[in-house]
Amino acid sequence: MASKVSADPGRLTGLSAVELAGRVRDGRISAVEIARAHLARIAERDRVIGAFQAVDPPRVLAEAAGVDARPDRFALPLAGVPVAIKDNVDVSGFPTRHGSAATSDVPARRDDELVRRLRGAGAVVIGKTRMPELAIWGFTDSALGTTRNPLDEGLDPGGSSGGSAAAVADGMAALALGTDGGGSIRMPAAYCGLVGLKPGAGTVPLPGGADEHWCGLSVAGPIARTAADAAIMFEVLSGRAPAEPSPPARIAMSLRSPSPIARLQPVYRDAVRKAARLLAERGVRMVADDPPYPLALISRWTRRWHAGVALDVAELGLDRRGVERRTAVIARKGRRVLRFGGPRPGVADAWRQRVVSWMDEGGHDLLLLPAVAGPPVAAGALAGRGYLSTLLVSASRIPYTQAWNLAGLPAIVVPVRWGAARVPVQLVGRPDSEALLLATAAALG
Repeated sequence: MASKVSADPGRLTGLSAVELAGRVRDGRISAVEIARAHLARIAERDRVIGAFQAVDPPRVLAEAAGVDARPDRFALPLAGVPVAIKDNVDVSGFPTRHGSAATSDVPARRDDELVRRLRGAGAVVIGKTRMPELAIWGFTDSALGTTRNPLDEGLDPGGSSGGSAAAVADGMAALALGTDGGGSIRMPAAYCGLVGLKPGAGTVPLPGGADEHWCGLSVAGPIARTAADAAIMFEVLSGRAPAEPSPPARIAMSLRSPSPIARLQPVYRDAVRKAARLLAERGVRMVADDPPYPLALISRWTRRWHAGVALDVAELGLDRRGVERRTAVIARKGRRVLRFGGPRPGVADAWRQRVVSWMDEGGHDLLLLPAVAGPPVAAGALAGRGYLSTLLVSASRIPYTQAWNLAGLPAIVVPVRWGAARVPVQLVGRPDSEALLLATAAALG
């Protein structure tokens, strides 16, 4: 298909997924031209950023040409849109390294169901992105490489979907697929000025077709530059039809941290207050109200995290001596949890019911709260650290996300404009409220 406009790579890599797909559908530009522009951006920038674990330009261009040749391209929601895939999701022809030097470099034989859905909607897989070993941490650094934040190359982009977020923030992909077991979509979205949606449990298939991962904590979801882009990707991943929910009438605002370790820094506190003012100007009633966090909330999440990592180490056949020292410590702690019967299934259900009851009693449609408590660490700063040191540094910055994995509730991070900066806030909803979260995020973005 011949393009009707000249393809300026810089212009194309700055367009949203909505704009790119619309131009492919109406014939103004080809998927191949979009792919070439993004591959050129990767060649120019990824030597510095380190977002990608693997890119295969001939494969990308062939896939884009296939989109251009599809007779249904005029109806594809993601026609020609370059999507980056996190390293723990299978893409045919690429090794799934799970961020670990101890894993095999044998290419996957078939696409994961999540990748099939994206490709079925017309997306082009631009490459696989880096993450910390086994997606364990809220930063992105491993023996396979260090990823830098495009907003400040001296800083880490957050994690564990840090490569995915960096790729989108730097214009190397229009969308990215991430996974989130304790904030791994939302934290890098927060630090890279993006929108990151953690769907509710069971809403989107898990990688590998798993029934659950990390003892029920993990989900997969989109990272995007706009809420509209995230909404389209979510619809493709979930198989849900587009929804237009009624605007929220009442939103609870809370600055309280469920963790005693973290101290909320003023810029993130003020962003929540600014978001509350913006929503109030749109007619939403804002009410100060703290969720009923149990004292043991973080330790309950941590038991599942430890056990989940232990199960991953066993399933992947990783020798304890082949993984990072801190990963081996977590796996050892997790095996101890599993020996004593594993995390109690009723604990997560009780917390979920408690939160939903609190929202019902308060008449809250959503909860507004910080996304993070402090800034990202310097790029590579936590390389080689031990378990306890890494945990304490991480926990002091990211206490606001894990509660919603334990509850299985949907949550979204969106940047709020603060002068020249974009500072993140988080919204949490009831079960099946992803459309409302995305619409509210769009009002803030």
